[in-house]
Amino acid sequence: MTLEDTYRDYLRALNDRRLDDLVSFVHDQLTYNDRPMSRDQYAASIASDVDAAPDLFYDARIVVAAGNRLACRLLFARTPRRPFLGLEPTGRSVSFAEHVFYDFRDDRIAAVTSLIDRDTVRKQLGA
Repeated sequence: MTLEDTYRDYLRALNDRRLDDLVSFVHDQLTYNDRPMSRDQYAASIASDVDAAPDLFYDARIVVAAGNRLACRLLFARTPRRPFLGLEPTGRSVSFAEHVFYDFRDDRIAAVTSLIDRDTVRKQLGA
């Protein structure tokens, strides 16, 4: 199985809301934007995003893997119902891209670096 295959299985787990399956894809301890966190904290962060916008779907458009690193452009179209990215919901839908970079160790995620244009989201919300 390639790193890209593993990543696509990970995204299927996220889209199916199988957060208990993260044990197969994410190390017990990882870094997220250079901040140490546990897999449980990572799962809680994802669960919070889903709670804020139940229509959340991880749509991988570009996936590039080399060695133990993977980069992805994820597209999102969602309607936040609760605060999202520190912004209050307005009932409007938003669409944006996340550029995310993963470091894998032993075929599981050990580090995540995520870039989201929050200003675009803010403008779409009318905030």
